[in-house]
Amino acid sequence: MPPVTIYTKSWCPYCSAAKELLAKKGVPFTEIEITGKAAERAEMIGRSGGGSSVPQIFIGERHVGGCDDLYALDRGGALDPLLAAA
Repeated sequence: MPPVTIYTKSWCPYCSAAKELLAKKGVPFTEIEITGKAAERAEMIGRSGGGSSVPQIFIGERHVGGCDDLYALDRGGALDPLLAAA
């Protein structure tokens, strides 16, 4: 399973929903809290190609987008294959 990284803010309901889906699937992830952290926020924006909202989610090096994108991948059956890729 490729590493999963999620950039979040503690008060964000979309971040919580994305983390909930990953946890439900048993997917370990690294959470990077960016509240008040300019360097981490800049890293997120650069890595996502300009995405400044949270969450920003990565599976391996692939940017999958935010919470809605993650749920859309799951509904479409594309999330599990991404998570299973070596």
